[in-house]
Amino acid sequence: MYPLYEDNHIIIVSKAAGEIVQGDKTGDEPLSETIKRYLKEKYQKPGNVFLGVVHRLDRPVSGVVLFARTSKALPRLNKLFAHHEAVSKTYWAIVGNEPPAMEGRLEHWLTRDERTNKARAYDREVPRSKHAVLDYRVIGHSERYWLLEVQLHTGRHHQIRCQLARMGCPIKGDLKYGAPRSNPDGSISLHARRLTLEHPVSHQTIDVTAPVPNDRLWRTFEEAQRG
Repeated sequence: MYPLYEDNHIIIVSKAAGEIVQGDKTGDEPLSETIKRYLKEKYQKPGNVFLGVVHRLDRPVSGVVLFARTSKALPRLNKLFAHHEAVSKTYWAIVGNEPPAMEGRLEHWLTRDERTNKARAYDREVPRSKHAVLDYRVIGHSERYWLLEVQLHTGRHHQIRCQLARMGCPIKGDLKYGAPRSNPDGSISLHARRLTLEHPVSHQTIDVTAPVPNDRLWRTFEEAQRG
């Protein structure tokens, strides 16, 4: 974890794959507690440090995560994310199969199996399903892999992982959704690359980009984008 942006009301950090955003049954220290400790030490704050979780990334996913530093900012940010108002989330995903088109929109109805913690995509509405929409475009490729830029329009459980797999393009390393092999570090090749939002208090536009993981394939794709 390292900060990408911070002020009195919000803090945005780059999460490493393997970190959890909030505490779970594993008992591992969550990112939220790491940031609280960082803020307490940096600003020499007495007592408890307030930190509100606004959104989450799956444990094997890396990239941008936003937290609220004040009780004033938290409900405003929750509203922005709940209604997708003035918030834009861009992801990069590496897949091992060539997509059927260079760009497109995926629209499905997703259900969630609590027992297996897995989502399933349907072409039509089914009981207990939620509408899921994303846009993708191919922005790079190597001999074996394709780099997709994904724009989320809804925020469903495992949405990108499930919808890309349904398209026939499971994310590299994502065994749960059909990848043939895992990544050595247990990550999946999905990265929350960029977050743009209206600041909950100042209303200025905040635009933050997270560097890709320290991995040869990721770095190769990132350098190609710069070139």
